[in-house]
Amino acid sequence: MFGSFSRSWQLVKASWAVLKADKELILFPIISSITLVIVSIIMFIPSAIIAFSLDVAGLGEGGAGILGYIGLFISYFVSYTIIIYFNTGLIGAAMIRLDGGDPTLSDGFRIANERISKILAYAAISATVGVILRIIEERAGFIGDIIASIIGFAWNLATFLVIPVLVSTDMGPIEAVKHSGSLLKKTWGEQITGNFSIGGIFFLFYLLVIVVGGLLAFAIGSMTGSAALVGIVIVLIVAAVLVLATIQGALSGIYQAALYRYAALGVAPDNFDIETIEGAFKPKRKRGMF
Repeated sequence: MFGSFSRSWQLVKASWAVLKADKELILFPIISSITLVIVSIIMFIPSAIIAFSLDVAGLGEGGAGILGYIGLFISYFVSYTIIIYFNTGLIGAAMIRLDGGDPTLSDGFRIANERISKILAYAAISATVGVILRIIEERAGFIGDIIASIIGFAWNLATFLVIPVLVSTDMGPIEAVKHSGSLLKKTWGEQITGNFSIGGIFFLFYLLVIVVGGLLAFAIGSMTGSAALVGIVIVLIVAAVLVLATIQGALSGIYQAALYRYAALGVAPDNFDIETIEGAFKPKRKRGMF
């Protein structure tokens, strides 16, 4: 576990070094989050109107269910399009830096704009998978939750390098998914699983902020009884979590670009140690072994 934590921390430090060299990369997750919030608010209004209309019309669960899944697909599709678009820009710009260039924000947007048709197609595929997983969860109860979790994990693993593939090659999204999976198998083995990576490190950061902030809010509330001061602390906690989430998004994109470069070329980018890169994933433990 400690070896896994150490590798993950090294990955965070190496990705951070790239982010420090190109601070504008942090703007991609910021703009992505703002866009996603605005679009979600806009989409909520017609969704609420449709739901109210169905309720008034007294439609059966079957018809409402079909419309619900269609609405879910649209919601997923729009959200994935936004996320994938800005991640494409981020990863594209990061790959320019890893190749020795000096990317600008416009370089990232140019890369994303040039691949907009692939982004839309990949968003549609991702939305379809998302709806299927939701159907499995809703129709198969507890067992469905387990099955959906397993399939979801496998999908996330197989598609981990899709965006770098779309950025670096002429492949379409289906080919990119296949190529992403084959790169992972070729580089890290046939049976691979996740590791204590950047997400694990940031989970500890989130936990630290929430625990320390919560204790501080409790102490201030107990000593002063001021709801206003407690509210200020809570706002600061939320702000700190949002800052951490933004940094995590930028580092994760750089991390994906670095892993793809190693998987495709066999060369670790500057700041990234070979052993750390190779430990990004690990073999799945065989039955009977401990």
